[in-house]
Amino acid sequence: MAHILIIDDEQSIRSTLREILEYEKFKVDEAADGIIGLQMIEKEKYDIILCDIKMPKMDGIEVLKHILKQCDTPVVMISGHGNIETAVEAIKLGAFDYISKPLDLNRLLITIRNATEKSSLINETKILKKKVIKGWDMIGESPAIKVVKDLIERVAPTDARVLITGENGTGKELVARWLHEKSNRAKMPFIEVNCAAIPSELIESQLFGHEKGSFTSAIKQRKGDFELADGGTIFLDEIGDMSLSAQAKVLRALQENKITRVGGEKEIPVNVRVVAATNKDLVEEIERKNFREDLYHRLSVILIQVPPLHNRLEDIPLLASHFIADFCENQGRPPLRITDAAISELKKIRWTGNIRELRNVIERMVILCDKQIDGPDVILYAKPLRT
Repeated sequence: MAHILIIDDEQSIRSTLREILEYEKFKVDEAADGIIGLQMIEKEKYDIILCDIKMPKMDGIEVLKHILKQCDTPVVMISGHGNIETAVEAIKLGAFDYISKPLDLNRLLITIRNATEKSSLINETKILKKKVIKGWDMIGESPAIKVVKDLIERVAPTDARVLITGENGTGKELVARWLHEKSNRAKMPFIEVNCAAIPSELIESQLFGHEKGSFTSAIKQRKGDFELADGGTIFLDEIGDMSLSAQAKVLRALQENKITRVGGEKEIPVNVRVVAATNKDLVEEIERKNFREDLYHRLSVILIQVPPLHNRLEDIPLLASHFIADFCENQGRPPLRITDAAISELKKIRWTGNIRELRNVIERMVILCDKQIDGPDVILYAKPLRT
């Protein structure tokens, strides 16, 4: 049931709207002027706000501006003094809709239902985003991970290119995502490209797109990831596995901020921040002629080395507790307790797969253990997997 606030200085209008909306099973509050309305909005979460234009103390346009600063609730402006200019101004400012008095009942109810759907979508998006961001939590307080967190805080607000290095499973993608989330580009796309998973003959089409007919299976034009990331961030994961021909085109894109689709001639300007990651030693790859030195220098304006788990063993209790809580919540079961003996056993293991491997082992124990995870459980479910 949607919760609606009516802001109008005319008691008769408020009473009429309340009667109509309560008949339609909406929950309704009233405010006699804009100042009272804003005070109510600070204390209560509304799904829709109906706001008059002409009111004493503060007119509806000013109220709308204040509401938009406070929250993202859909606002429907209503007025008996309506004109096109006022309606256009209200919509430009961010009002959901504008309805003139005398109110058309059907139009009003349709607008409210549409606004209700928008409000629901906004709330669902917020919940989903919180869940996604929660999955990106960077857990740990060890000196090694604090260095990484500090670098992210310093570098994220800039447009500097970043090269993230580290072993498999250390959380390089997590660092890339936080660089994007804490940047000025956070509301724009974050496009991830796994350079190791795309065949060398297709990587250029993936990155830069292609024109129809440029090769056998190109049955229609396709935008590449650089275009899709325009205004945001492109994350080139495992860039050490990229072909030399693709490296040359990436270098050109970084130099000129332009790309050309495969089979095309038109230069397309792009505004992207490039974050790259690799588990390879690119200096060695340069010596072996597998990686371009000029591209390396373009990418490595900032270097972030993500530490392996064996260099941050003091973070294992926090990581284990976080994963246990996450898995138990997803499985709808009470949180499991993990004993000190279990933590001690976890610290003895050489985690060659790093955080990813630890996460898998914790998930396995959450599934197979009943009320708590103890030292013997770690020995039983983790150590036998190692040679």
